[in-house]
Amino acid sequence: MMALRCVAPGRVRWLARALAGPARLLPPNAAAPGPARARPPQPSARLASTAGPGTEGPQRRVVVVKITSPIAWLRSRFYYLLIRLYFDQEFSIEEFTRGAKQAFSVVSKLLSQRKLDMLEGLVSAEVLQVLKEKISLLPDSHRDALAADIDSIMYTTEGDVRIYYDDDGRKFVSILMCFWYLNGANLPDDVPGEAKVFQIVFGDENTKEKKHLLTANYEFQREFTEGAKPDWTITRLEHPRILE
Repeated sequence: MMALRCVAPGRVRWLARALAGPARLLPPNAAAPGPARARPPQPSARLASTAGPGTEGPQRRVVVVKITSPIAWLRSRFYYLLIRLYFDQEFSIEEFTRGAKQAFSVVSKLLSQRKLDMLEGLVSAEVLQVLKEKISLLPDSHRDALAADIDSIMYTTEGDVRIYYDDDGRKFVSILMCFWYLNGANLPDDVPGEAKVFQIVFGDENTKEKKHLLTANYEFQREFTEGAKPDWTITRLEHPRILE
């Protein structure tokens, strides 16, 4: 489902307030091992072109429809209840989701711009090392496709939620967030991969703009051991079919 030498203090404080009340988006000393991670949910999508700004005609929008398993929904709510009862009484998945969207937008743009040093304090050291290796190999079109403006995020949902202990008895909570976002990068029509990359055309024939509906999975982890800093960090970062 990851100290702030290179990150501007204002940005970090803003992310901290957004992402879970008093918690800050900073790395723990080390990412803890956990049980096998579940595959992120794959929402269904109903797509329609939307007239762009300044164009005439009826406005239509992109609609992403998720089909949720009742068992998975109940399981997630049970974990949120446990988090509030035993870890953080002020925890709210709604507030967490809003903060996660903002964090996703900031991190994805930094990735796209190759500003990897500014990711220190936002993602774990392990994930950052992998990103440095992968980003250098990406073509420009794929790197452009990583960036997600906050207004271009069409759908956000939580995936796997885990509460676990490591061998030293430290307590951890991790929440996998899944994002669907629009991006205008010049990607090929057929990019190999499992998930379909939908193309959406905005405007009329003279002013049409093609965008792709892409997905990303970011896992946020926090240690709740007594005395640990109230810091959330990104310990898993995936852009399927783009950042492989």
